[in-house]
Amino acid sequence: MASGVPFHYVDLRAFCYATEDEKRVADALSTFLPDTDEEEPPLARDETEGFHGDRILVLSARLERADEMRHVLSKLTDLDDIETVIEELDQRVDEDCTFFLTLDKQAAFRGEVKRGDGITLRAKVEAYPAKKESAVENVRETLEELRAA
Repeated sequence: MASGVPFHYVDLRAFCYATEDEKRVADALSTFLPDTDEEEPPLARDETEGFHGDRILVLSARLERADEMRHVLSKLTDLDDIETVIEELDQRVDEDCTFFLTLDKQAAFRGEVKRGDGITLRAKVEAYPAKKESAVENVRETLEELRAA
């Protein structure tokens, strides 16, 4: 990726419901995180409460270094339907130049990368001027470049 990474940051987030094992949810999220020397992935943990008073743990990571973001992007190229993601970029990038994608938490726990529910990827796209059209084109070029590599 000669031009670098087209994002200011990438946020990954997953909810861990009371019926789920926190370690398994953390493992699923770590599928998208670069390997570190740490035994536990560097995740933020915020506790909240569901509608019926049940505990919900929000696990999240913000990646701001180019190598970390490149790792996440390279994982996205493992998607069977990356072509569909590229075709849908106009719906996946908002007016604030933020790219959104949801990923399958169960598949991620198995080390697989699939679209689905459970993990939210949100990335702030670098775009000059900061317009949706520029952001869409930046993400498109990057995903196509990675896919071809």
